Amino acid sequence: MIEFTDGNFQTEAMESDVPVLVDFWAEWCQPCKMLAPTIEELANDYSGRAKIGKLDVDGNKETAMKFQIQSIPTVVLIKGGEVVGKFVGMQPKDAFANALDAALA
Repeated sequence: MIEFTDGNFQTEAMESDVPVLVDFWAEWCQPCKMLAPTIEELANDYSGRAKIGKLDVDGNKETAMKFQIQSIPTVVLIKGGEVVGKFVGMQPKDAFANALDAALA
């Protein structure tokens, strides 16, 4: 799993040649902590086929503002430098897996 930051987001996410799933979260956010195991499972499931990681909105405000993150958890799917999916709040693993599968197709 990748730790996205303001410093690496452009190269790791926007310029990636594989789909990228980014979990925008914060340490104090209880639903974010509940979603964390799902994101970790997806990172294992899609290892080598997609980049999956987290971005702490408190420490990386520039990227969070750029993506207009207003509530967390928010999960964004990026393909070819474009946002192709956005999930706000708790979602089942299948929702993310289906979006990743479509992006990989």
